[in-house]
Amino acid sequence: MISTSQGRLQDRRPLSIIDIGSNSIRLVVYEGLARSPTLLFNEKMLAGLGRGIVSTGKLDPEAVTRSMEEFRRFRALSNQAGAEHMYVLATAAAREAVNGPDFIHRAEDVLKTEIRVLSGRQEAHYSALGVICGFHPANGVAGDLGGGSLELIDINGEAIGDGITLPLGGLRLQDMAKNSLAQAARIAREHLARAKLLKGGQGRAFYAVGGTWRNLARLHMEMTNYPLGVMHHYEISADSAQNFLKQVTKAEIEKVRGIEGVSKNRRSLLPYGAVVLQEIMAAMQPSKIVVSALGVREGFLYSLLDEAEKKADPLISAAEELARLRSRSVTHAHELVEWTGKAFAAFGIDETEDEARYRQAACLLADIGWRAHPEYRGKQSLNIIAHASFIGVDHPGRAFLALVGLFRHEGVFNEAVPEIRGLATPRYLERARTLAAMLRVVYLLTAAMPGVMPRLKWEPRPNGGLALVLPAALADLYGERPAGRLAQLARVTGRRLVLAVEGGPSVSVK
Repeated sequence: MISTSQGRLQDRRPLSIIDIGSNSIRLVVYEGLARSPTLLFNEKMLAGLGRGIVSTGKLDPEAVTRSMEEFRRFRALSNQAGAEHMYVLATAAAREAVNGPDFIHRAEDVLKTEIRVLSGRQEAHYSALGVICGFHPANGVAGDLGGGSLELIDINGEAIGDGITLPLGGLRLQDMAKNSLAQAARIAREHLARAKLLKGGQGRAFYAVGGTWRNLARLHMEMTNYPLGVMHHYEISADSAQNFLKQVTKAEIEKVRGIEGVSKNRRSLLPYGAVVLQEIMAAMQPSKIVVSALGVREGFLYSLLDEAEKKADPLISAAEELARLRSRSVTHAHELVEWTGKAFAAFGIDETEDEARYRQAACLLADIGWRAHPEYRGKQSLNIIAHASFIGVDHPGRAFLALVGLFRHEGVFNEAVPEIRGLATPRYLERARTLAAMLRVVYLLTAAMPGVMPRLKWEPRPNGGLALVLPAALADLYGERPAGRLAQLARVTGRRLVLAVEGGPSVSVK
């Protein structure tokens, strides 16, 4: 009998999605159906099914042949990964080509399952659900650029407006424009004039979905020496986006810095993606461009969740999963959430909704580096958290979480902080030190095990002081080391603090 590793969540049942697009075909096996989806296996091929569809009306014959071979492989890989369900979605090229129905019939024979050929409206809807899944909350216009089409849809929280599908996918636009970027711009402008919803997006975010736009964002990261290579929730200001897109459309794409990180098959489509984004920005006047790593596939998975699961916080869900997988005690992690909430209240530290969420996530992640050598626990925690596949958190928030992990292990006054520090706001940096200082105190009283924190109390003292009080039954935990850590917390917060035992000794620290 083959058992799964303890590094996987035992209550999850894998499922897979095959996404048949106009340019690429991708197999993704997920660990299970969850609010924050985790990839178990991921493979794609750039088939180019939609290449030439404008002039022929048909799927590319060579691409069809190659795809059938890949479908056999994808089916076998899905089985090998233990996927209990396999969903197959097909988009623009398959639904519009003259030979699309024949292609779908052949593919269903190979895959031995039904293929859902999404209408343009369905594709836009699932793209919107993907953005809703990935942001907390989303507010703006989402645009999903594929090889054959562009889907645009308005999103405000969980409310989804009417979507529109336009024939502006990279492969199709390149074909329609006969390799002329100037002609491509004119075509895009004409079609986008039909997208009245863009006017309602003025001053709001534009959520960029799709491989072409993700690769453009990666080039922007290279050009600006951005310190964090995480694509989801990467933000580009409107001014910076305009200047960057001009460079991409005017320069030779092979000479753009960072282009070696983009597959050669995708490079030729980047200028067309840039042209479409330029015209969207001209029509919409967004406040910023926000990259979404989640799209139709994740939106489809999100649609399968029950209502309670949909309402769960994706960041907290993912952080709890890591706590279950990597911490010494997930119960202790939950106690940290409650205890630090009370500590913030005792110290008079106010929190916005996001700051409270980020504090909770940081507590759940506080012990995930414990198996590393003590000298490297801080760096390992920072790297895991900074680069984890979290959703529902922006990059400044991600920097906050990572810095709490670093400071909790390496000390709150450690100045050897990596470049990611620059992403955290001054307020987040201060909060990270404060929260880490609290964690450093309480870990010395709990030995990373549950049961102690619910019995600790913060009590006011004269002149704005505070006492951390241990019950008499836990008096043996009182000592120099926790008192020293409390002194560090006093320095960070500027408060007079006391470590005390009920009816017993106390040590005042400054």
